[in-house]
Amino acid sequence: MNSRDYVYIWQRPDWPNWRFDLGTLAGPLAEVSRAQGILLGRLADVGTALRDQASLTTLTEDVLKTSEIEGEHLDANSVRSSIARRLGVDIGALTSADRHVDGVVEMLLDATGRCDAPLTSDRLFGWHAALFPTGYGGLTRIRVGLFRDDANGPMQVVSGPVGRQRVHFEAPPAAQLDAEVVRFLEWVNASTTEPALLKAGLAHLWFVTLHPFDDGNGRIARAVGDLLLARADGSPQRFYSLSAQIQRERKDYYDILKRSQKGTLDVTEWLSWFLGTLHRAVGNAQHTLDTVLVKARFWQHWAATPLNERQVKLLSRLLDGFEGKLSSSKWAAIAKCSPDTALRDINELIALGVLHKTAGGGRSTAYELHG
Repeated sequence: MNSRDYVYIWQRPDWPNWRFDLGTLAGPLAEVSRAQGILLGRLADVGTALRDQASLTTLTEDVLKTSEIEGEHLDANSVRSSIARRLGVDIGALTSADRHVDGVVEMLLDATGRCDAPLTSDRLFGWHAALFPTGYGGLTRIRVGLFRDDANGPMQVVSGPVGRQRVHFEAPPAAQLDAEVVRFLEWVNASTTEPALLKAGLAHLWFVTLHPFDDGNGRIARAVGDLLLARADGSPQRFYSLSAQIQRERKDYYDILKRSQKGTLDVTEWLSWFLGTLHRAVGNAQHTLDTVLVKARFWQHWAATPLNERQVKLLSRLLDGFEGKLSSSKWAAIAKCSPDTALRDINELIALGVLHKTAGGGRSTAYELHG
């Protein structure tokens, strides 16, 4: 086989001897490390309760977005409740559990909360089983908690309608997986020479290239990356979400992944993209922290004011970033109360100075937080 016959990186004779230009990556690596330091410095000053709230917000976004990348849309309240329940964070009333949501949450919390524990095949199998509690991926029966066997043909990443599908990537044959995964896990658990953040980027690419499961490989690859990022941070608490940033840049993610899996073992371009995405994820975490602090100051200011359950619920929605304009009819629908009760709730908050009317009147009357 000559060089032009190597379609995928795992077919190359030097696989998996990753190479990268550290000189090219040194600048971006320093920028990410500096941004992480600034974020963690701010968090050190806000106290345990606010750090817990920031972590809860980040983990909720991480679970939602890692699923959205795969086309799954989970209920945000269910995700937040599942995380809060496991972390012991008080968020008031909890939404009832959903075992599929719980599975994604359990995987992420195990990856980050136990980041110092060795990554093993059994641990990966547990994550996979948690992702697919019914034994199905969509309508397809899959091997849960086991590596794929390729009984129905090679593992391929495809797009397009049946009969005219385009193959973007083909993974190593199932017969090679045991040896490939052992080598991968030995590297993950060993003390290696790569900078910690680059190791997280390499692990993501390496795992998703192996594609060892029938389904869920992307989510598990991101969990492996999160585990190594938590090790790099020296903290199991998460305050930025790489999955959320990947979702924002989903097209670029798939483009760079495709080029990298069909390129050489020099993955400088992939790691440069990874560091840039990580940098932007940390930048967005600053906005998340700003939001958490605004909410904390708001509730501290109004802590002595008696508010009913409906008012607390709607004010929380406004603080979380209410989409569109809040009218009395929307208040009634969300709070599940009569229009008269909704208007009475609103007028009480206007009198207190919590809310005020926006410009306009009549049918267009809307309300927003004061100041």
